Amino acid sequence: MVSINLRKPLLGLLCAFSVAASSLQVGFAQISAANPADFQAATYPVAGEQWPYVGGDPAGTWFSSLADINDSNAGQLGFAWAYDMGTERGQEATPLVIDGVMYTSGVWGIVYALDAVTGKLLWSFHPGIDPASARNACCDVVNRGVAVRDGVVFVASEDGRLHALDAKTGAEEWTADTIISRNKTYTYASTGAVLLTSDCVVIGNSGADLGDGSTRGYISAWDIRTGALKWRFFTVPPAPGQPFEHPELEMAAKSWGPGHDGRYQNGGTVWDGLSYDAQTDQIVFGTANASPYVRAKSAAERHDDLFNASIVAVNAHTGRMNWYYQETPGDAWDYDAVQKFIFANLPVGGETRRVVMQASKNGFFYTLDLKTGKLLAADPFSYVNWATGIDLATGRPRFTEIADYSAKPKNVYPSWAGAHTWNPMSFSPKTGLVYIPTLDAPNVMVNLPANHGKLDHLEGFFNANGIIPDDTYDEVTLTRLFGPLPTKAELQKERGKTSLVREVLKAWDPVARKVVWEQVTSDGNRGYDGGVLSTAGNIVVQGRGDGTLRVYNARTGVQLAAIQTGSHVMAAPMTYRIGGVQYIAVQVGYGGIGISYPLPSSDIAYRNQNTNRIVVFKLGGGPVPQPDPRPDPLTYPAPPAFRSTPALIAHGEAKFTEFCSRCHMFGPGITPDLSRLPREIHGMFDDIVLKGVLAGAGMAPLDDMVTKYDVKAIHAYLIDQQRKGYEAQRTKNVAH
Repeated sequence: MVSINLRKPLLGLLCAFSVAASSLQVGFAQISAANPADFQAATYPVAGEQWPYVGGDPAGTWFSSLADINDSNAGQLGFAWAYDMGTERGQEATPLVIDGVMYTSGVWGIVYALDAVTGKLLWSFHPGIDPASARNACCDVVNRGVAVRDGVVFVASEDGRLHALDAKTGAEEWTADTIISRNKTYTYASTGAVLLTSDCVVIGNSGADLGDGSTRGYISAWDIRTGALKWRFFTVPPAPGQPFEHPELEMAAKSWGPGHDGRYQNGGTVWDGLSYDAQTDQIVFGTANASPYVRAKSAAERHDDLFNASIVAVNAHTGRMNWYYQETPGDAWDYDAVQKFIFANLPVGGETRRVVMQASKNGFFYTLDLKTGKLLAADPFSYVNWATGIDLATGRPRFTEIADYSAKPKNVYPSWAGAHTWNPMSFSPKTGLVYIPTLDAPNVMVNLPANHGKLDHLEGFFNANGIIPDDTYDEVTLTRLFGPLPTKAELQKERGKTSLVREVLKAWDPVARKVVWEQVTSDGNRGYDGGVLSTAGNIVVQGRGDGTLRVYNARTGVQLAAIQTGSHVMAAPMTYRIGGVQYIAVQVGYGGIGISYPLPSSDIAYRNQNTNRIVVFKLGGGPVPQPDPRPDPLTYPAPPAFRSTPALIAHGEAKFTEFCSRCHMFGPGITPDLSRLPREIHGMFDDIVLKGVLAGAGMAPLDDMVTKYDVKAIHAYLIDQQRKGYEAQRTKNVAH
């Protein structure tokens, strides 16, 4: 059977148990008069005994004042408890802990309430999603967190609905549909954490990478008590000739140029990075890439395309714009600006300024005045070659010739995956450092029509492709599909002895504007390593793809502990204290954008089952129980008989790459490896792809994308791959 790896059924939307009475009041560490300088950089009281926001506090610092676990005893950390979430996909949320209860979300927007001391399930809520909606999620059916206020838990489910739940029972109080159109051509989904203002619940959406530019970005605010729509802010203008929904769009439309094609919805979705500042009563959010990427024939024809790849601040009550700053004008590289923001009080130009900071996907660390949006600093925190820097007077990047891949493939740093993406960074107001999970990797950007390969379109990249040259870089196959490409040896010359692809945890000083220390966390392949927690105990905590939870000295970067969890860690940890015991918790599970890539053997999910868990640690705890081993993923069943031709197989390879490779890979991963299908699935293949007979398992029909001939060719290609693998397997077995 083909499965979407939901190990618990979709039925049974609500499983409720009694919860101890709780006021559910937000709690922070109080900064004592004896040591106010310890946290003078904080714009808000920081998290302490409780962790009431996804980022710990409204400033999104992922920092805690707790110090029971510290740089002198971190080596004593061990297992406290774990909860099996019942799924096997990507986990990206950070839990909340309020009055002894842990609240968090998992895939699809499933919500869990647990006893934070024992891990006992108090209640769970499943939003009852049609699994076929997984097609609209570019990067797995992940969810990045819940919000809690006044006895209500808020979550956005993957299908774009907003839910308000009773925090004691999990019963749904109201729901709102945040998607502006349910037309099949639109590719909306919601994966981000919801944001609470004084009286609203705010959420954006994803989809700017899919559907050939069919998605238009916006955020919407809903009454926190009733779920009624209060306002909506669109991030990009409507098609030419259509009325502007609000005045900011008239200005934005002027930046799109005379060749603006009305068939496209322009992208600019807001799939993460929503923050609220109560002092200025404004919402600060980032916008995603343009859709599609390549609209200009050359760099000379590029337009800014507002408000794509921008930071925008709007009044929280009216939804009208206060200010904006565009990080990447004319984005053609998938440089979303939706990475999470951190608010802080920093010395700038001889005075303390309230600032907003972001380590952007494009490789630059930005510091802006929180009230006005004035650019104060912009410096590369990772290797960058698409620009030589940012002009602080104009705010514009100084583009290099490498940025223009319109006529020839270019190896652009950073890649579309970003020097930093959704994985949360952390700011310690005690050390003054920002701890950034960094991807130091390029991609070979290809303008597909101009490079004359077999493909001139790729679902998820439109008319371009960004090929990350990791250990899987297969020059022969890639050149056959995408046209002439540089060899890996040619690419390596730019970096010398430094690996082309690696991940690095960096401690960044935002005042001195430099890296203070760094630790390489993955080398050779992207490890999809996790977000970061820092505490007043002078520690920094991060999980890795190899399954370890690492603890570092926050000032020096010296490693203090490495605990094998047995699971891939992508999410950021958090910490809380109950009954005098400090705990560190993290959700574990591989997925996200990694869903479309085979697992390298260095990844723990290659060896162990991808059991989604919440794993909690304390001083004096024991070893972490390990998930069961993954069944041998490399066994090929006997292929079915199938008449084919080289031309049909070649066409199938192209169409598989164009439409299927976004979710399916060859080798061990999260979704089924289609080169190892059992005989009964082969018999259903056409009905699966064209009629959606397995839509209930997450495989939506693709009849609007591929023809019957395409499906026949894709099937021929997959059978050919299975035949080759089966014959090699049989030869190996005979030899042994």
